[in-house]
Amino acid sequence: MTRCRLKDFKLLGPNRYSAAPDGGWGWAVAAAFFLVEIFTYGTIKIFGIFLLDLMEEFEESNSRVSWIVSIAVFVMTFNGPLASVMTNRFGYQFVVMVGGLLICSGTVATGFTTSVNQIYVTYGLVAGLGYCLTFLPTVTILSKYFNRRRSLVVAVASTGESLSLFALAPAYSAIRDQIGWRHTMTLIGALQGIIIVCGALLRPIIIEPREPADTDADKSSPKELEALQECERVDPEDRLRKENEMTDGYGNTGVSELKCPQDETNTLLRKDGTKEPELKPAGASQENDETNRDAEKQIINDKSSDCPRLLDFSILRECSFILYSLFGLFATLGFFAPPLYVIELSVSHGVERDRAAFMLSIIAVAEILGRFFIGWILSQRLFSGRKLLVLLVCVLTMTLDLVGFTLVNEFYGLAVCCALYGFFMGTISCTHIPLLAEDDVVGIERMNSAGGVYVFIQSFAGLAGPPLGGVLVDVTNNYGAAFYSCAIGMGLSALFLGLVRPAKKGMLCRRGRSEHSALDPQNKDGEQSGEQRTEIRADCLNNSLQSGDRAAECQETRDEDDVGH
Repeated sequence: MTRCRLKDFKLLGPNRYSAAPDGGWGWAVAAAFFLVEIFTYGTIKIFGIFLLDLMEEFEESNSRVSWIVSIAVFVMTFNGPLASVMTNRFGYQFVVMVGGLLICSGTVATGFTTSVNQIYVTYGLVAGLGYCLTFLPTVTILSKYFNRRRSLVVAVASTGESLSLFALAPAYSAIRDQIGWRHTMTLIGALQGIIIVCGALLRPIIIEPREPADTDADKSSPKELEALQECERVDPEDRLRKENEMTDGYGNTGVSELKCPQDETNTLLRKDGTKEPELKPAGASQENDETNRDAEKQIINDKSSDCPRLLDFSILRECSFILYSLFGLFATLGFFAPPLYVIELSVSHGVERDRAAFMLSIIAVAEILGRFFIGWILSQRLFSGRKLLVLLVCVLTMTLDLVGFTLVNEFYGLAVCCALYGFFMGTISCTHIPLLAEDDVVGIERMNSAGGVYVFIQSFAGLAGPPLGGVLVDVTNNYGAAFYSCAIGMGLSALFLGLVRPAKKGMLCRRGRSEHSALDPQNKDGEQSGEQRTEIRADCLNNSLQSGDRAAECQETRDEDDVGH
């Protein structure tokens, strides 16, 4: 119990709502996520402005210096399950504030390093781990504060990443030219301390559904309400002990007023609403007392265990989540080629290098527009149940665009491809993680664990994608080969994404679905709550008792027949 009491670090108390507020304190969380995007993914994307300075400072090759960003991204995504475990254990505020501290200290320490190997540790490991503990918990709690407008708010808040690439990269470049890369890196680390303040704004949200207005308690008389309140104040184990002490050998209580009204109602009414016979054998009464005592103890144990599961591995048994994770894995293979190779591809087609540099700016602006567009589209009622279909259309269009990079050979054609890539890159990157909260995938209740496992699976593609593209370019001497590999990966991701919804509806894995249905026909996921299991055990006990009564009657009939003969 002591371990459970230390579970949450709450600088600000939790917000309690009867449903997702679609606003309220959620706007503060959205602003925090906007700043987190600027100083996490946005900072990673603009790290390239320091590559040439690091190569000259430490006399290292391009590949050696490029591993800094690769290590940081891999550590960030590989430790997704760790972020989920820590969030479930300590809460959002504590984890994000610790992540902000790691990012700040790792980036500042990078400005004092004396070798690339030290930067692998300070920026790749320390700051990379901080990025992991910061981004995923923030986007998860933001998804819980919004329901109808979730896609729009997440899309708008995620524009911080694109704005950082578009506006802060030139600003940092100018500062670097004035004070050097070391002092600029220290300045960036100090600014990243804002993430600690953002973590303090992530107030936990608790959804407490309203009880129906027309209840049996409202129809009860004042005396019955007073009795109900008195019974609620009595500890269940003490009440059962007192009832057992006052029960005689025939299973009847001497003072019936000590029974709670709800206990009497549950005794007289069955699950189907019909009344049970009040007279029962003594043995049956004793067995019922034992069953009720076990049920009461189970309820007490369930209420006392406030610590949730740190990581829910049961999601790995769901076909829909496995298919959605494969979508994320292969889609990640299609993200890296244009930012890395579009300039060299343009130069190979005869475009001047100065004009080719505009391709990255086109991608950044189009990505901002794509984020706004997909947020607005998914917030419309028409697409409320078709969000996966909208995402599938975006993935298919992006696949065709990646092929188009290899077919055009002049500036304006490449500029159009970059604009389309940036637009659909924005639509996919800001929706693929929040869509885990949709019922077509895993649902908002299990998003904490699902997000960590999902990002963990993605990490392998993020680590293998750039080297794979580099090998293809070296073998073929053609930068278009990297775009072909990305198009293949994006096409496979579209295939798996198209199978997610059929899997969720049970069109796949029919055997597992039939087994779950056999356990509980009314529960589509095959999961039974504690109340359902208690009712089933009570029905089984009543049926067994009735079967025992019928068996006794049959035996008496046989005995009478034997005597007659």
